[in-house]
Amino acid sequence: MESITGALGPLFLLILLGVLLGNRRWPSSEFWVQMERLIYFVLFPAMLVGTLATADVSQVPVGRLALVLLGAMALFGMALWHFRGWLALEPAAFTSVFQGAVRFNTYVGVAGAAALHGSLGATTAAVAVALMVPIVNVMCVASFVAAGTLGSASVGKSALALIKNPLILGCLVGIALNVSGIGLPGWSEDTVSLLGGAALPLGLVAVGVALRPRALLRFDRGVLATNTIKLVLMPVLVLVLAWALRLDPVSRDVALLFAALPTATSAYILARQLGGDAELMAAIITGQTLLAMLTLPIWLQWVGG
Repeated sequence: MESITGALGPLFLLILLGVLLGNRRWPSSEFWVQMERLIYFVLFPAMLVGTLATADVSQVPVGRLALVLLGAMALFGMALWHFRGWLALEPAAFTSVFQGAVRFNTYVGVAGAAALHGSLGATTAAVAVALMVPIVNVMCVASFVAAGTLGSASVGKSALALIKNPLILGCLVGIALNVSGIGLPGWSEDTVSLLGGAALPLGLVAVGVALRPRALLRFDRGVLATNTIKLVLMPVLVLVLAWALRLDPVSRDVALLFAALPTATSAYILARQLGGDAELMAAIITGQTLLAMLTLPIWLQWVGG
């Protein structure tokens, strides 16, 4: 347990630093809006390109990892739609619950995998991101379309946003450079590495800045359902699938990490843009992130013990 908390502890402290800076609105609210854009559109894609372009992906069981992670997401996505009548939520609230159950915080996932298993962990996490980001975005946008909350936002605009997603593009560029054998020639490798190195610490601070502690006052059936799926049931299913498919310990740990991650802070933006319940989304994001500081070490210690 000590080694796991030692690896994850600094990540959580960076998130808590972000909470402190966000509450004090220092240096300003606008500063963090622009910083998050820089991280999302430049720094994090650079990290994905740098990792995937030079990684020995042959060390990662891509097919089995995909079956574990995408299989769990698909099963719980379908289960939520099947039981949406029982949840008795308004369409806008249901889309927030859906996002809370299937989305994951990429910054925490990649940083945690690197802290636990070094370069191999970071490579496996980058592969997981390449597999999951396109699928989870399609699933979430489809939930808004099916729930009828898009309003003035068209399906075409939503599809265009998916195509232009910088994380998806970063994964595609990195994979293309790797498969083609081009890699990152000359100074490009060091440049991309420097940019990518700034992504994780700043991304974790930005996660904390985006949290809204006051949103924790909202607690209802939707919050209970999405938190139970994301922090309890999803990790259980991923562990069962990982055992059935005989994933190696590193791939198993990374799969478990991504399954047990809190939902992404970007889910709040999507909720606002596509007619979801933004207030409920803020409560889910904040609650899951704070709870995950307790549950993630427990899951990883249990499977590693």
